Parts: sequence; C-alpha cells; structure tokens
Amino acid sequence: MTIENDIAARRMEVQGLMMDPSSKSPIVILREAGGEALLPIWIGVFEANAIAMCIEGVEAPRPMTHDLFSASLEIAGARVEKVVIRDLSNSTFFASIHLELGTGGEVVTLDSRPSDAIALALRAAAPIFVLDSVLETARLSDQEMEDSAKDRLKKWLEEAAPDDLGDYEM
Repeated sequence: MTIENDIAARRMEVQGLMMDPSSKSPIVILREAGGEALLPIWIGVFEANAIAMCIEGVEAPRPMTHDLFSASLEIAGARVEKVVIRDLSNSTFFASIHLELGTGGEVVTLDSRPSDAIALALRAAAPIFVLDSVLETARLSDQEMEDSAKDRLKKWLEEAAPDDLGDYEM
C-alpha cells in the first residue's frame, strides 16, 4: 500500500499490550493487517494505560488527555484521517497524526509520539500505518543487537498466539 507521495507503508492493527519481561516496560504490539509483520514499540506506563482502556472499552470517570484531544477535534469539526509511524532513529520511533479539517478536506499533519498517536487513532477508529522503511530499520536493528533478552522477546513475539498478547494489567 502507498500513502502520500507514493511512500510504501503497511496498515497495522494493535495486536495487544504486554510487559517487557526484562525491563518491565510496557510494549504495544502492532501487527500488519492481514499480514505477518510485527512491530513492538516500547512505551510509557500512562500511554499504555490509555491504549489499554480504549482496547478494553473502559471509560475513565474523567476525560484522559487523549479523550480530551479527541473530543476537541470533534467539536472543531476535524477528524483523525490516519496515523503514520514514519521514522526510527537511535531506537526512537516518530509518528505523525494526519487531521482532516472541516468539510473542505484540508489535511494537516502533527508530529507525535507513536504511543499518543496510537491512543488517538484507537479513539477515532482511524487507520494506523507504518512505513516499510521503519519496519526494515527495526528489523536491521534487531539483527544487530546481541542482547539475549531482546532475542528471547523477539522469539516469543514470533511464536505468540493472539491470546498470549494483551496480558497488560492497568
């Protein structure tokens, strides 16, 4: 699939959340829609909770930041068109939120952390894309790492059944 300017990307879905067994940090797992590509992204605890609440359909007693931003966009007549994980540099992922403004169809792009972009995309039922170049860079980064914990996590992700993912406790 291609997105703006004929850049190759894959549509991804949130497969689940899990805790990194070695660092105890939350990981959001993206899986290619109808495909095999997996992309684990280490995220913060608060963002993991925002994603988990949306996945589980839990409503907070008071709006969380992502809920507030989503409601603000709706009131302003804007909608999240898509989210794109667009870069990986020095073990840090970068994302963009593409907003369609009003009825004119003008699209603006906001820089974002992937975790915030994913949390917002889930609330807006917007598609999530990852550039093929990011998937390739992530794959190469994994190959270069000799850390046994990363190797064990990668092997576990490759062999994990869908029911194994989502074992994230809020």
